[in-house]
Amino acid sequence: MWSICVAADWLQGPYVYALYSAYGFSSHEIAELFVAGFGASLAFGCVVGSVADQFGRKKMCMAYCAFYIISCCTKHCKLYPVLMFGRITGGIATSMLFSGFECWLVSEHCSRHKFSDGLLSYMFGLMFTLMYFVAIVSGLVAQYVADTFPFAPVSEGSSFYVGGYCGPFDLAIVCLVIGMGLIATLWTENYGSRESVDSAGLLGNMKDAATLLATDKNMLLLALIVSCFEGSMFAFVFNWTPALDSKEVPPPHGVIFALFMMACTCGASMATMVGDSLKAKTRLMIAFGVGIGSFMVAAIAASSQGYHLAACFTAFLVFEFCCGFYFPSVGVLKSDIVPEHIRGTMYNIYRLPLNAVVICLLLSNISMIKCFGLCAFLLTIALASVVGINVPAKAAKATRRMALSDPVGINLPGKAKQEVAKQV
Repeated sequence: MWSICVAADWLQGPYVYALYSAYGFSSHEIAELFVAGFGASLAFGCVVGSVADQFGRKKMCMAYCAFYIISCCTKHCKLYPVLMFGRITGGIATSMLFSGFECWLVSEHCSRHKFSDGLLSYMFGLMFTLMYFVAIVSGLVAQYVADTFPFAPVSEGSSFYVGGYCGPFDLAIVCLVIGMGLIATLWTENYGSRESVDSAGLLGNMKDAATLLATDKNMLLLALIVSCFEGSMFAFVFNWTPALDSKEVPPPHGVIFALFMMACTCGASMATMVGDSLKAKTRLMIAFGVGIGSFMVAAIAASSQGYHLAACFTAFLVFEFCCGFYFPSVGVLKSDIVPEHIRGTMYNIYRLPLNAVVICLLLSNISMIKCFGLCAFLLTIALASVVGINVPAKAAKATRRMALSDPVGINLPGKAKQEVAKQV
């Protein structure tokens, strides 16, 4: 189900910017549309996470499908307000995609079936390797569909378009309908800690998450890591299309996207292979260091007098490898640090500064070169943050999770209370 649902997101990736450009919107107007999507994630992020924890992660994943179907339908209309509405629903759906599915997996793995931490690391590696393989296929299929059917209005003077760049979004709708049906029939439901959630409610759940974020150093540093790395990643998503634009040969967006995803697949596979020998923290340090170098190369290539397109593209491939290396590693780190009863809420709180970073980069209208430089700076902050994280030892994880779920220490035994004082 994960691969089918995430395929809907990847089918759209190469053609969002291209579609808006084909409708005749300026780069500034396109930036505003992108800002609307990230702004929606920023505004609804906390609520989405708390709703998932209280009312169920399965329902949240089905809601992702519904919101994204609405977003894809709006892509057929070139009217700016309609496209803006589609960006907002798409932004809400993105918050659900990158928190609901992962929270469901961690809860099933750790709480319902009580599998080992080592198996969870393997599952994350497999999950993201499969995701990027799906992305490769999605990019190639999207390219074929976009090239096969002509892009044109349904009638002369109509604002409703079909074919061309709209085709990948129609395929995404098909994937979402199938995914929603499979989730509804095959998944079991899971929640945060029902006792704590039922007594606290949505506001209490968000308050608990905010309190932990303010008092636990690891929580705060993890927020910086997610925000800085993924913020630079989304800034890259907005800039790679114009960065690789060529007047001599129109860039094949779907093929380029598929190559990016191949690099991500290699990164995720590498994270799986070295999972037993390198801790998640070490893997993240490597990813951030290499990512800093790739953005520096891209900035230098873009600023050179004879713009080195090949060097810029190579730097992008290296950064995509880092993305594939990052996601399985940070998934393990988050599962170790974030308590189960507020997992969905906290995962979405981590996305709030991420969306704020991207909005600031888009609204500032800075040059592509400066944007790459800022991305390198963000990765430097992420690198410093991961160095400062103290990952709890395996023997202390269970006690720490109990402490985070019961900060007052009422239900903890005497020795555990002493350990709580050290851990929290």
